[in-house]
Amino acid sequence: MDWIRQSPAESNCRGFTLIELVIVIVVLGIMSAVAIPVVGNLIGSSKEAATKEEMRRLVGAIAGTDPTNDPGFAGNVGFTPSLLTDLATKPGSVAVWNAYQQVGWNGPYIDTTGGEYLTDAWGQAYVYNPTAKTITSTGSGSNITISF
Repeated sequence: MDWIRQSPAESNCRGFTLIELVIVIVVLGIMSAVAIPVVGNLIGSSKEAATKEEMRRLVGAIAGTDPTNDPGFAGNVGFTPSLLTDLATKPGSVAVWNAYQQVGWNGPYIDTTGGEYLTDAWGQAYVYNPTAKTITSTGSGSNITISF
């Protein structure tokens, strides 16, 4: 009759007590409360970095990266584009490329896949000012401006 009155220490039953489960849940809650803001900051900073890189590519397409090998839109045409879409499609007022004179529209100057070059990482349209020669991203809440 020993099998009727075994103490918990003597039995082979294994498991977690309610206190142990509550402690684990509390620790997981604390870890997630700390991790969520960190992940949010990482996402924000990666979007900002992607937007700045895209803006640098737009400036390169407009002003060029090298006067002899890659003069960009302004180097080929002689003036900055009035719209960012002019980097992808030839404006009607611009002559076609003349290989002998090395003038005219020689684009597209930017990768136009899906029209993504027109918006920042937050999905907001870039504010392009050809007169001030700036491109501004407003999607992050704080403006990111780059000049060319």
